[in-house]
Formats: sequence, structure tokens, C-alpha cells
Amino acid sequence: MFDGFRREAFRLETRDDYSRSGNADAYRRFLGGEPMPDGYNADWLDEVGAWTRSGRRVYRVHVLSRPLTPYLRFELGWGYVTNATAGEEFFILDVTDQGNPLENTEDFWLFDSTTAVSMRYTDDGGFAGSEVLPDAAGPEYTAYRDAALAHAVPFTDWWAEHAG
Repeated sequence: MFDGFRREAFRLETRDDYSRSGNADAYRRFLGGEPMPDGYNADWLDEVGAWTRSGRRVYRVHVLSRPLTPYLRFELGWGYVTNATAGEEFFILDVTDQGNPLENTEDFWLFDSTTAVSMRYTDDGGFAGSEVLPDAAGPEYTAYRDAALAHAVPFTDWWAEHAG
């Protein structure tokens, strides 16, 4: 899906823990108080940079509540801050003091407002698979994206207030 999108790739994240589905070594370093390694997330940064330089948008909303889990402190502090340098955009839908407008919505990617990919995870943060949904599901997932964005704030604004 990443090779073929033309305009935009949107991601909705709803979980507090993805620790078993990504860079587990970096997460262990973070938990141990070690510095971010040189070249952290370099492959993703190269891909995102190529997409954004070609005029394509890569952006996501993370639905979360405070206090942040250790994993979210890692993801936001290392991942989002680093990935933004390549042009990826991040938004936070903080449901700590408000209702969740996407209460039962699971994680997904949405490509060009047409093709949705449902993302599944185990309870302990492991990736359990994905499913490309029929294009007929595109309008439903576009509505989820729009609702998320309508209630979210830019990550940099949220992080400036809540990073501590």
C-alpha cells in the first residue's frame, strides 16, 4: 500500500502499547535511560522523506489519555519527534478530559481516502496482522479520520504542554 499511494497515507493509533510490534531494542534503551541511538528509525525516515518530498502527505492521529504509559512516552518522545523531521505530521486526540468520539474504532491506515487497512494487535502490544478492506469501506474510514482530526490538536502543541 505504501508503494502505491498517490496523495496521502493516514494512520489512526488507539493503543497505549505497541512495544512488541516495533523497535523493541530502542524501547529497552529508552526504558533504561540510554540516549537515542544514532540512525534511530532511519529506514522509515528515508521512506517518509521521499514521500513528502514528492508532495505526498503522511500523517496520523493518536487517541490517548494521560498519564502516558511508558511506551507512549517512548513513542511520542523518540518516534514522533524524530519522524516529524522527515515531514510526517502528528496529531493527538487526548481523551483524558473529554469523551472519545472514536470509542470503538480500531487502528487502521487509510490510503488516498479510498483504501483502508485494519490493523490488529495482541493485548501485550504485539502486531497480530492486518487486513486490506474493500474500497467500499473507504467512506466509513474517511469519516473516522475526519472525526479524529476534528477533535485532535497538533502534536507539537500538545507535547509542549504535556511532555513533562
